[in-house]
This record gives sequence, structure tokens and C-alpha cells, in this order.
Amino acid sequence: MRTIKYIAVHCTATAQTATVSSIQNYWKNQLKWKMPGYHFIIKPDGEVVKLLSVDKVSNGVKGFNSETINIAYIGGIDKNGKPLDNRTGAQKASLLNLLELFKTRHPNAIIQGHRDFPKVAKACPSFDAKKEYENL
Repeated sequence: MRTIKYIAVHCTATAQTATVSSIQNYWKNQLKWKMPGYHFIIKPDGEVVKLLSVDKVSNGVKGFNSETINIAYIGGIDKNGKPLDNRTGAQKASLLNLLELFKTRHPNAIIQGHRDFPKVAKACPSFDAKKEYENL
């Protein structure tokens, strides 16, 4: 079992119409990753898609993946590619449920956005996850 120090919140930085398979194809074909970028992706309708067991390492935050559970919602940008918190109500609810579950299993883990890690120059997840979930 991995020691989980972080639960990282991400956006896919895609349109909300992006499909899970198109995101997976990007990782595999463009980035040449063998493992997915996240353990879970949350679709606009709130459906949680498990991409990888949490006992395995995903590619969410360079340098921190061995100790992180990575969760993303589809979206996070506007039509011009600028950061935008466009989570649907269903995505917010599903994300909160997942974070509560993993915080219960890993009570010492820090919940934060991708942007809150050192040397990350991204707006991901396009909102302040650290503040939003500070009471979990």
C-alpha cells in the first residue's frame, strides 16, 4: 500500500464536451504515458470514472505521484482556453464525495489543487481547492 500524503484536485483543461477516451488517447499517443494522468475523472453529469486503482501511481503531479491520489473534473477552461471554474453542480457533488472518502481513508493527506504544488505554473484546477476543502 502506498503512503498517501496528498489528494490532488485537477481539471482536464478541456472543453466540458471532451470524452474520457479522448483524454486517455492524448496521454497515450501525444504524451506517451503508460499510466493515466488521474485515478478518477468526473464527467459533467457527475459520473465518476475510475481510470486506475489508487494503489498504483498515476501521472498527475510531476515529482509527487508516488504519494498522491489524483482526481480531475472534465472542464476547467473557457472557449478561449483561459482558466474557468465551470464545474457543474453534479461534478462538485461527486468531487466532494470522493474527497470525503479518501480523506477518511488517509486522514493526514493534504487536499490541494495541482497549482498548489511547488514549481507548478498552471491554474489547474481553476479554483482554490485548498480553501474550498480546508474543512474536510
